[in-house]
Amino acid sequence: MKYTLKPNGELSAQIALAIQDAIVAGTLLVDERLPSESELGERFGVARSTVREALKRLAAKNLIRTQRGASGGAFINRISFEDAYPQQITTSTLLLSMNDVSFETACEARYAAERACIPLAAQRCQPDHLAAMRAEIHRQKQAGLSDESFCASDVAFHRALVDGAGNAVLSYQLVSAIESMQPLMNMITFSERDRATIIQFHSDIADAIEAQDAKRAETALADLAIYTATLADQFRAKREKLRQSANAVR
Repeated sequence: MKYTLKPNGELSAQIALAIQDAIVAGTLLVDERLPSESELGERFGVARSTVREALKRLAAKNLIRTQRGASGGAFINRISFEDAYPQQITTSTLLLSMNDVSFETACEARYAAERACIPLAAQRCQPDHLAAMRAEIHRQKQAGLSDESFCASDVAFHRALVDGAGNAVLSYQLVSAIESMQPLMNMITFSERDRATIIQFHSDIADAIEAQDAKRAETALADLAIYTATLADQFRAKREKLRQSANAVR
């Protein structure tokens, strides 16, 4: 693991990146023990405190784990897709909130990504995934369910659909679309949408998946996308009308 540190950069971050790159390249293998803090300090030419900070960065990403005792130390971790979900969601949410991403762009990306799961879900959806979809539909029908809870159930329904495709890599790639873009879309459309209509779309999708009818499921999802875009238009029109009324009062 050879790496030359740049004097004008944060040393602990550079060390963490060097070790991360070595893991990605396969130079450091899963369950392999890292050199001690002293050895790493000598290798990188830094103090042990700097190495310790670098290891904390790696531990925060679940790239390493520490063990105590005579045979302890820092070891390369095996990251599961589930472990990586939170970081993926956080990054995607930050990107959406910190950049000028239009509703149309988010909506297009979110439904285009989910459509890729439909054919696989129709073939592979397991009973527990279908049960999860049905459970969320049942939850959405409950009287008195808050908007926040309905939105959370909406997200859970689509997560179950995506996971039903039976492809861990695809689920990982789409988790950001479901967990970050869907809530954003719900925030804009929840005041305009009719819950019964959403529930019917969800029921149509679940019925089609259970019948292994990918084409019917794709049609229902496409209709849901169109409905969502219509709700956004209604929201913007109402907001513009309120703005014009406020200006007229002035």
